[in-house]
Amino acid sequence: MLSLIKRLAIGVGVVLLALMAIIVVNTLRYSAGEIAMAEPFELGADTDRAAQILSDAVQFRTVSIDMNQPEFPAFRAFLVDRFPNVHATMDHEVLDAQTPLFKWTGSDATQQPVLLAAHYDVVPVALDSIDEWVHPPYDGTLADGYIWGRGTLDNKGALIAMMSAAEHLIAEGFTPRRTVYFSFGGDEEVGGTGAQSIARHLTDQNVRLAWALDEGSFVLDGIVPGLDTPVASINLSEKGYMTLKLIARGTGGHSSMPPKITAVGRLARAVHRLEESPMPGGLTGVSAEFFDGLGPHFSLLQRALFANRWLFDPLLERVLSDAPSTNAMLRTTTAPTMLSGSAKDNVLATEASATINFRIHPRDTVDSVIAHVRQVIDDSAIEIVVDSATAIEASPVADARAQGYLDIEAAIRSTFGSLVSVPGLTIAATDARHYAKASDATYRINPFKIGNDDLVRFHGINERLSLDNLSRGIDFYGALLRKQ
Repeated sequence: MLSLIKRLAIGVGVVLLALMAIIVVNTLRYSAGEIAMAEPFELGADTDRAAQILSDAVQFRTVSIDMNQPEFPAFRAFLVDRFPNVHATMDHEVLDAQTPLFKWTGSDATQQPVLLAAHYDVVPVALDSIDEWVHPPYDGTLADGYIWGRGTLDNKGALIAMMSAAEHLIAEGFTPRRTVYFSFGGDEEVGGTGAQSIARHLTDQNVRLAWALDEGSFVLDGIVPGLDTPVASINLSEKGYMTLKLIARGTGGHSSMPPKITAVGRLARAVHRLEESPMPGGLTGVSAEFFDGLGPHFSLLQRALFANRWLFDPLLERVLSDAPSTNAMLRTTTAPTMLSGSAKDNVLATEASATINFRIHPRDTVDSVIAHVRQVIDDSAIEIVVDSATAIEASPVADARAQGYLDIEAAIRSTFGSLVSVPGLTIAATDARHYAKASDATYRINPFKIGNDDLVRFHGINERLSLDNLSRGIDFYGALLRKQ
């Protein structure tokens, strides 16, 4: 017996040593090596002029809750005035939601066209927050190396950068080989009917874009835990969107004589079950492309996990699921956002409802999410009402090996220097989901470097864009346009 136990122990030891050897070898092979560098590119555009234009652009209060205000046509007239070469060279028309579309006709009609997009509408500034702004939100103040104000980051900065690049290239006598469209949404913040009209318009004209580029990510500096090198996440898709309401009904009456299960209690149980049983996730598809792209650049221990996913995938998924930002990359998220019940504290609700918002991962569909909800709550007395008017599937996943992606990546590298470039997934909603209907591929990145300090500025207080970022943004669009 002792001899058998000894042989078993030796056998287990040999297996463990072999396993450790495989892990070590895989980890050593799983190395990023030297970060690829690109030839630096500078367009030579007048950054000071662009900064003043962006400053002036901020002063147009193009708040998306009221597109009938005169600020919107005034802003479009402002673009005509400030970018005369663009307007003398490109065809220009205005579609729904005050969304202008520019067409820069290329020299080779056989080349498939592309589209660059931004939006000029902005979210409102909360009145009770104005005193907390370092500079007034609509003054466009130039100070301390920044342009301050609502829309600088989201998304007038990108608009002015791409128009400045085009203006400069036209002045140099440059004409792209392929036709380039520029679309500037007037209502991105409230749904993007302008972008939808652009997609329909192009389709009606039998125009199929090779690719479109819109907002959706940035060059992330110090935001990815464990990485000191900036990360350019060029997003291949964006999550879908669906809101549904769970409704529970009861007999009502006085709270002193409640039934065993009230409408509120039944509803609360359903919500709890949904939170306890999220949609299945996993390191597959675009999620895997993102994390596998980052993996070789992490520390040794983290690299060991990613290099041996065949063994550590369950552990990785548990760890990534614990943080809201990485969890959102892995799965369709479930977010209860609104509750309603009785109007008085001592009255039983005859009807209680919960609003649940889902951001749909590309591996899932609206129908599969609804089926998941039915299965998880497991209560036929709960009515499920889907807001079908706003439900939208996840965008198609673009190809990270296609020429459009490679051109965007090269322009990012030539503009920002040493960085890690990975395909990613946009977890919020942008106009890109609409442009995807008229293009073979849709990519998402703003050519600006942001840090953790900038994250709270989006739709928040003290939004600003650095002069360095504006300059790099112009260079990025210049480099990208020269490749077309």
